[in-house]
Amino acid sequence: MPRGTLEVVLISAKGLDDNDFLTSVDPYVILTYRAQEHKSNVQEGAGSNPQWNETFLFTVSDAASELNLKIMEKDNYSDDNIGEAKISLDAVLEEGSVPESVYKLVKEDEYCGEIKVALTFKPERNEEQGYNKEEESGGWKESSRDF
Repeated sequence: MPRGTLEVVLISAKGLDDNDFLTSVDPYVILTYRAQEHKSNVQEGAGSNPQWNETFLFTVSDAASELNLKIMEKDNYSDDNIGEAKISLDAVLEEGSVPESVYKLVKEDEYCGEIKVALTFKPERNEEQGYNKEEESGGWKESSRDF
């Protein structure tokens, strides 16, 4: 599994359920990768088509290959879940980047809008430079075959 930094650019959402009785929805997004979590700014009064254009960084260091995005509505009493998207990271880890893409939001197996993000993966420097752990031991593994 590659190690490095995952950059997530949260761009926008559309088609969100705008069912607030007196006001427009105030959406924000909780982005989760393993135990790491980030929260976007609340887009007050943005309704069903909010724009964020925010960037978040996650440290990738193990085999977890899914990013979770949960759109929430800021409320005076308790925040409500509007919908969720699960994004496989296989393509970005392999290719290095995934351009702006739209993912379906789902709540209780029902389609409830779309979210647009762009992904970039930057491997750790050691992997980029062809670092090899065997070289660290002075070629011990190589020379041990001669004896």
